[in-house]
Amino acid sequence: MFDAMDILIVGSVVAAVSREWHLDAATSQWINSANVAGLFFGALASGWLADRWGRKAIFQTTLLTYSLFTGLSALAGGPITLMLVRFLAGLGLGGELPVVSTMVSEFSPAKQRGRFVVLLESFWAYGSVLAALIGFLVVPTLGWRAAFLIGALPALYVVVIRRWLPESPRFLVSQGRVAEAETIVQQIETDAGVPPATKPPEVTAISVPKRQVRLGELFSPAYLKRTVVLWVMWATMNFSYYGIFLWLPTQFVRKGFSLNQALLFNLIIALAQIPGYFTAAYFVEKIGRKATFVTYLLGAALGAFFFGQVALIGKDVGAILGWGSFISFFNLGAWGVVYSYTPELYPTWLRATGSGWAAAFGRLFAFLAPLSVALQINLFGNDGTVFRVFTLVMVVGGLAVLLFGPESRGRSLEAMTA
Repeated sequence: MFDAMDILIVGSVVAAVSREWHLDAATSQWINSANVAGLFFGALASGWLADRWGRKAIFQTTLLTYSLFTGLSALAGGPITLMLVRFLAGLGLGGELPVVSTMVSEFSPAKQRGRFVVLLESFWAYGSVLAALIGFLVVPTLGWRAAFLIGALPALYVVVIRRWLPESPRFLVSQGRVAEAETIVQQIETDAGVPPATKPPEVTAISVPKRQVRLGELFSPAYLKRTVVLWVMWATMNFSYYGIFLWLPTQFVRKGFSLNQALLFNLIIALAQIPGYFTAAYFVEKIGRKATFVTYLLGAALGAFFFGQVALIGKDVGAILGWGSFISFFNLGAWGVVYSYTPELYPTWLRATGSGWAAAFGRLFAFLAPLSVALQINLFGNDGTVFRVFTLVMVVGGLAVLLFGPESRGRSLEAMTA
């Protein structure tokens, strides 16, 4: 929730600072892209660090990093300063997302793992709504700097994580720290009302040799196909999501709607994410990861096509809200599956690294997406063409997973990654 709020506040802020500082479209989009560049480097480093130092430590560090730099964003005096601070905030944001999904997958039972992670990701929808509310209520009245100060509040949540969130037992076992892992499992059993085993399993039965992370393992014969599928999936999802949703408030203003109208449209469209996530959480265990992801992504592709051909060109408010909500419902439902599916395809000692590098590769396309939109508008002057590109990209991502991705529904992490 906090991640989404922080990232998507920027969309509303860019629309406001563009007017205040008289920025052209290209400069405005560079602010978005600077934030996404930070996401890339954060994801690249955090997964590897989480596989070496632990999920909990990196979770706390990344949350604190992006919260503090979001607060400092309120002090920016011009576009260059704002780009720099948003890049630094992006380091924390990009680092946290893959680590959290890895952690939740490692705590979840196989029969509910996909649902748990999709429900985790559903809180992105609440953060999106919070960001849209801040954009609609705070930016026009108190200004964009106040919005960034609100975005610093998640730093306080580090206290909660430090006190109540345990380290992943799977990570501890992978590091040979079996006694610590057993203590945590016993505490979870106690909290759940399950009597702990009278005789814990023998250390030799549950421990594994400690392994050091080697990035080359991602491209070894055992994992190359999975790595390629995940990277294509992350690339298409990032390009479509950040290209469409970070750009929308500015694009509505460009079409002649007032800033207040643009931010209200953004809020309404964001609300459609919530049922998208919850339906995906149901289907991901009912029909599987692949079928759910492909169905939802192709639904988002269909919505993008009609949004560009009908809604924006005609400036039809009903069509804008209808097709915009259609994209939001299906694209964010597909995102829930992405975070569920990714950590399931790697072993514990490589899981956070694999998830982080897949996310980082996707962030390259998130970085390029807003810039490509500005370029396409300048080249073609046609919003319909821009959205046909988004449609094609999402179709490619869906086909890649359908044809080449393994199914992981109901299988233990060990069975998937042996």
